[in-house]
Amino acid sequence: MHEHALDQLTFIRTTMERATAFTAVPGWGGVAMGLIALAAATIARRQFSYWSWLTVWLSAAALAVTVGVVTMIRKARRLGFSLRSESGRKFAIGFFPPIVAGAVLSIPLFQNGMMKALVSAWLMSYGCAIAAGGTYSVRIIPAMGFAFLGLGALALLLPVNWRDLPLAAGFGGLHIFFGLIIARKYGG
Repeated sequence: MHEHALDQLTFIRTTMERATAFTAVPGWGGVAMGLIALAAATIARRQFSYWSWLTVWLSAAALAVTVGVVTMIRKARRLGFSLRSESGRKFAIGFFPPIVAGAVLSIPLFQNGMMKALVSAWLMSYGCAIAAGGTYSVRIIPAMGFAFLGLGALALLLPVNWRDLPLAAGFGGLHIFFGLIIARKYGG
């Protein structure tokens, strides 16, 4: 009887974990990431070579990823949520393939001077990552992903010398906008 009860509890715990939304997406971390992107856009638009422009954006991305990971870990700890939970793993499985695809595509796009396509690829692959990972999160997360996708498509219509505008609007503005909503409604 005791063994049967433990099996039932394990089943219930596993079922509840699978049904739980991934809520460790950091709202305030998103705001900070947005501010980093706005600073990067301001600095990047003053660069005279594609290499220095790329260096600015890649440096900002590295800093933003660090901020995002640290704030996600802090939020998860505060909420008593494990990033290794079923919903955390599902979020990661949905998030990382589009990010890797965007990174790999960036190389030939940059090498061939296709800056407009590069900007679009960054926004759209990030949007796909957020939308896919967000499938296992609260509804606002996939909505943010779709906003990035739309902005990435719009970036293809803009002149190449405006390349920092959609990056600032997406990685800056969308992160701040959605980050404030997430912070207010979903615990920081």
